[in-house]
Amino acid sequence: MKLPRLLAATALCFVIGIHGVPEVKVGKTTVVGREFPSLKQEFFGGIPYAEPPLGDLRLRPPVLKSALDVEPFNASSFGPSCLQPLGLSGAPSGPISEDCLTINVFRPSGLPPNAKLPVLFWVYGGGFVAGSSVLYNGSAIVARSVERGTPVIYVNFNYRLGPLGFPQGVEAGNNKALNLGLKDELAALQWVQDNIGAFGGDKAKVTIFGESAGAIMNAILFLNSGLENFAWGAILESGSQATSYNSFPARRQVDWDNFVSGVASCFTLAGTKNTFDCLRSANSSEILAGLQDSVLGAPEEFGFDPTIDGPGGIYPDLPSRLFAKGKFSRIPFISGTNLDEGTVFIPGTISSEAEIRDFFTANFTPPVVSPADLQNALDQLLHLYPDIPSLGSPFNTGNDTFGLSSQYKRACAIQGDLAFTSQRRFWQQTAANASVKTWGYLFAQPQPQLPPTFGVPHQAEVDYVYGAPADPSSSALRISILMIDYWVSFATSLDPNDGKGMERPRWEQFTPNNQRIIQLNGDNTTMIDDTFRRGGWYTHKCHQIKELNTGSILGRFFDGYHHPRV
Repeated sequence: MKLPRLLAATALCFVIGIHGVPEVKVGKTTVVGREFPSLKQEFFGGIPYAEPPLGDLRLRPPVLKSALDVEPFNASSFGPSCLQPLGLSGAPSGPISEDCLTINVFRPSGLPPNAKLPVLFWVYGGGFVAGSSVLYNGSAIVARSVERGTPVIYVNFNYRLGPLGFPQGVEAGNNKALNLGLKDELAALQWVQDNIGAFGGDKAKVTIFGESAGAIMNAILFLNSGLENFAWGAILESGSQATSYNSFPARRQVDWDNFVSGVASCFTLAGTKNTFDCLRSANSSEILAGLQDSVLGAPEEFGFDPTIDGPGGIYPDLPSRLFAKGKFSRIPFISGTNLDEGTVFIPGTISSEAEIRDFFTANFTPPVVSPADLQNALDQLLHLYPDIPSLGSPFNTGNDTFGLSSQYKRACAIQGDLAFTSQRRFWQQTAANASVKTWGYLFAQPQPQLPPTFGVPHQAEVDYVYGAPADPSSSALRISILMIDYWVSFATSLDPNDGKGMERPRWEQFTPNNQRIIQLNGDNTTMIDDTFRRGGWYTHKCHQIKELNTGSILGRFFDGYHHPRV
């Protein structure tokens, strides 16, 4: 039960400064990091992996940085976070900048260059509009990996966010400027391939892992990025390819126009589809103002998701079409969700069926769906999720509505199943049918420190993976250590069951004939059948949910309903 103290010790070391001067040669440049003797770890941070995406490089794919500009290079701290709305929940408190494409390395102390340790490569979440590598200190993971005799190197990085990372609209499509944040990740992975050996890492044993937007990004890279050239495994925490609201560039033209309208020197060009040249000339303060307005004023919850970029792109088509054609990388992966994924996305003020209809209409409706089709889909959806509090989310809370309308629990159940549980199940079944090794989980650890309306919400598992649960109970500490052991075991052997570290239940592989996942709970970690909630949604011919050509989540529901794959 040492992990929270290890994490606290790491935080203290970051505050009190440099204890040593570890050095690594990257190309012709000496990179100078920081040493933390009490942890027997070294840190190298803020290393540019791509040229600053400013001026003419703004709204373009990243340009891999082939050499550092100074000798020696001071890598003793994280670099600034990427530009994002000020004050947004989940945003970092430190400096933000467009010059943010940097990477960080945590490693055990004293590694020889030929150590060839496996690498865990983290991709943060934040709805594609917020987040930063500085929020994720990997020291507890590295410490546990050493303690269990399977040391790893931990890497994380920054990627562009909002309209700078995920431009929307026709002009972005015409300029091949879509999914720049995904391309930032590929550039960072290429940097790892080129340079991690100098830090003692094995470029052939990179496991990408991430949560929410980070998991979605990693899942999308299975589709057409050549992911197998960069990673040998993946861990997807609360996110699959179709968790984000799949669409083509034109669908979110209004979000792009809102962004341009907020950039003072370019606002007159909003709606012209001729904005890029002006935006490349604007200063960062103007860009931040436009970003702030467009993100916080978007007509839907997430206006800057990844976008389908067509043939030859890294997101070439709807996931279900690519799944049907077998067009995805075959690397092993773990994928899981939390018990109550929907609760953080649904406003607690929802109190009527009409408001549920309005919410899903605003967030999941592509422009090519007729009003009649939409209402028919909503009728079917609401029929499958009746207004019965005991069936709603937070699950396993009976008829308690926590002082809110019963419609809140109803909407939370719909949101969690649509965006997370069904997508994880569909992806895992597809991969298993193609003989890809995969393991699934349901994180069900109670969260007594949170309001009861949240249950076990989206993002709850992250602190456990990082060895710092807010709940100090023995149950919480146990599941935290157990999860790190499973994650590190997978990163080092492509199997969560290496038998090292804490004694733990065997995690069975998910296969077509063994569709079982592990329930992660400090008091009851056990294998369960992947059949939960089939009594409603899934028995109505929606076992595997696919998209219509529209790409909406309601479209996925309708496609599954009319063309069941049971």
